[in-house]
Amino acid sequence: MFDKGVIKLGNKDSSHIDENLDVDILLESYDKETSKLRKLGGNIKNITRAIAIAMSLFHLYTAGFGTLLSYKQRSLHIMFAFVLGFLLYPSSKKSNKEKPSLLDYIYIILTVVVFGYIFVFSDTIAAKGGSATNIDLVLGLLAILITLEITRRAVGPELPIVAILFLIYAYFGPYMPGLLAHRGFSIERIISHMYLGLEGIMGIPLGVSATFVFMFILFGAILDKTGVGKFFIDLAYGLTGSFKSGPAMTAVVASGFMGSISGSSVANTVTTGAFTIPLMKKTGYKPYFAGAVEAAASTGGQIMPPVMGAAAFIMAEFTGIPYSKIIIAAAIPAILYYFAVGTMVHLEASKLGLKGLPREMLPSIRKLLISKGYLLVPLISVIVFLVSGNTPTLAAFKAIIISIAVAIIVAIVKKDKSFTFKDFLDALEAGAKGAITVACACACAGMIVGVVTLTGLGLRIAEIIVTLANGNLLLTLFFTMIASIILGMGLPTTAKYIVLATMAVPALVTLDVNLMAAHLFILYFGVVADITPPVALAAYAGAGIAGANSMKTGLQAVKLALAAFIVPYIFAIDPHLILVENVVGGEVQFISVFQALPVALSAMIGIVCLAAAVEGHLIKNTNIIERIALLAAALLLLKPGILTDSFGIIVLVVIYFLQRNKLKNPPAFE
Repeated sequence: MFDKGVIKLGNKDSSHIDENLDVDILLESYDKETSKLRKLGGNIKNITRAIAIAMSLFHLYTAGFGTLLSYKQRSLHIMFAFVLGFLLYPSSKKSNKEKPSLLDYIYIILTVVVFGYIFVFSDTIAAKGGSATNIDLVLGLLAILITLEITRRAVGPELPIVAILFLIYAYFGPYMPGLLAHRGFSIERIISHMYLGLEGIMGIPLGVSATFVFMFILFGAILDKTGVGKFFIDLAYGLTGSFKSGPAMTAVVASGFMGSISGSSVANTVTTGAFTIPLMKKTGYKPYFAGAVEAAASTGGQIMPPVMGAAAFIMAEFTGIPYSKIIIAAAIPAILYYFAVGTMVHLEASKLGLKGLPREMLPSIRKLLISKGYLLVPLISVIVFLVSGNTPTLAAFKAIIISIAVAIIVAIVKKDKSFTFKDFLDALEAGAKGAITVACACACAGMIVGVVTLTGLGLRIAEIIVTLANGNLLLTLFFTMIASIILGMGLPTTAKYIVLATMAVPALVTLDVNLMAAHLFILYFGVVADITPPVALAAYAGAGIAGANSMKTGLQAVKLALAAFIVPYIFAIDPHLILVENVVGGEVQFISVFQALPVALSAMIGIVCLAAAVEGHLIKNTNIIERIALLAAALLLLKPGILTDSFGIIVLVVIYFLQRNKLKNPPAFE
């Protein structure tokens, strides 16, 4: 959401910042969603803005005063999103980028007719119980085609292609081999299931988009207008600028702050990277490394509470586990992700012999908190609301009201124009536009889920995975990880999660993996796909800012995040890392943080061992024997236990002191 303006650093050491980096231009270059948008003008621009604002106001009203019935809430949400989508996203690169075509207006009319029909006749449709008239079938076929087309435009061709393959599978079931075979369904049955039921286009994914997700996207857009993005960067710079890995650690911390409420790897990379990447380059980091640090750090935002990405809200619906409990479970793994990236960054700085900046050249934390600390109030409030039992939708609504109130009060007290009515309208518009791709992805992915539930494919895939792994848990986790990363390369995180939640999670649960851990496992590795070549958009955005080779930056980003790959395996084997004892009927039995400490410490040791092995440096460069020993220790620490933990600690301590004795200068970790 933090995607506007030119990033500058307060009033300290501005010589380190390239003030010519415009975030809008960078987003257009590297963010698939932003780069496709039309540059509308005249009356159509005003009409589009009015529709976007109306969409946000509709969601604000229903969040505060009660959502409509499922059919009505979802159909109106999809009408808003699709109409905006056809206005803003051209059908191809050759299409007019300044105004919609006649075809776009036809699609808009069809969208209103097809989904307006569901809105108006929702009671009749619900009473039919899935039976369809000829009119239903015609409108249903149009709904499928419209959904595929707008998703192709806004998200990309990969997800619609996957959806089409699933629809074909639903029809040709009897001709499929082995476990994939099923009795097959008629075209009429498939259309009816996709259009009229709540397990197709109008299914759970779209329901989550129409409630939780939209409100948090709007929350982020409003926070953006209050200046919280720049505040986070200044705060992170003040906290970490004096470290040996200073600017790079600033990127890690700032991206963690902003990612916690952003949910977009690319937007996060561009916004913080416009400041941190030039600074890293001037400090001594190579361009590709600077870009990789920012990409790896920004990508972790999708697993960082309190907001995380859209997939986390869908997880709450799929599992029946309250969102407030999901963010509690996700907290330690998210912190460990950033600890892993930070460790790699620190070791690289140590290897290069870099030094931090003097404290007098950095922003004052005390002054920053006094002058801008009020920006933290909405973030603290949303956490309080979530933990206190409010639904995510209501929590976001209350936090938005508080954000607006705080911004208005500050503007009045300071007698400036830091937040105006135009800023409020701009935030409403930005929130609606930011929700288009999520709504499209959820509607299209809903068809995939519909086929899975209709055919029972999920259980078949689970059986195939378990069979291939021969019942071995680690192999099953490994296959699931590969599937998550591969799907994540071509699909948005939300869509990837939906697909794997219906197909791969049952395999993990079959092998007694905790339900919460299984869902977090696939989410974690789907997120990592944003920095995994060949489709690594966050890494490519970082490379563009750094002026580095895209593929080299992507590979370095994977290397930086590699130590984090150990974390999901640990919590899949021992869910104490996610503070969970068990999940029974959607009720999570939590353990205390103190009970989770042994597993968390084991994970941290494993991360340090793996980081040192990959980086080839602990407090000095490691030799081949030391690297092998550190790698073995990291792998053994996948399974927490007295023997494995003892081995890992002994290896790390022995190598540390052996290297320390060879050094004349104090070691990096002192």
